[in-house]
Amino acid sequence: TMKYVNVTNSANFGNMFSVAGASLFLPYLPMLAKQILLINFLTDLPEMTIASDNVDPVFLERPHRWDIKFIRHFMLVFGPLSSLFDFVTFGVLLWLMKAGEAAFHTGWFIESVLSAGIVVFAVRTRLPFLRSKPSRTMLGMTLIVALVALVLPYTPLAGLMGFSPLPLVNLVVIFGIVILYFVGAEFTKRWFYRRFG
Repeated sequence: TMKYVNVTNSANFGNMFSVAGASLFLPYLPMLAKQILLINFLTDLPEMTIASDNVDPVFLERPHRWDIKFIRHFMLVFGPLSSLFDFVTFGVLLWLMKAGEAAFHTGWFIESVLSAGIVVFAVRTRLPFLRSKPSRTMLGMTLIVALVALVLPYTPLAGLMGFSPLPLVNLVVIFGIVILYFVGAEFTKRWFYRRFG
């Protein structure tokens, strides 16, 4: 439960700043309401499987209590980190890819869903991510959601949702941003637990 609260609060906090910031310089809405709802639905599916997740043995050594101060620190560190990579995505979409409205929405949608899914594997544990084994249910649901996000813009539902197909090179660049975000989250986590853990 604590994992879910930390991940959800920090992501929502970061997205609030991203949407507000993007609204200052975009001539259109950064994300349509139906797209935000779809992102929330898709990213909640893997996070709901956290209940089936494996717990690190080191975490079971002593009892733990809810710590609101810790949650606040987590949100204030990882929320801005999320926003930072959102703004990197905005810059790449607008200035490098010259994306129009539908392509911008599509690129940010894909980046949002993929990054929300993969970064959970860094922040779900205090240990380096390779030393902590997630549950198969969590891995499976994350993979399914990622595939849905990638395939949706190439289906007849794309027009209904305000998406457009992206060239392969754009997807590769978005994958690169997501990987950088994951690496950034892993190193930020290590600093965070040394400072606040």
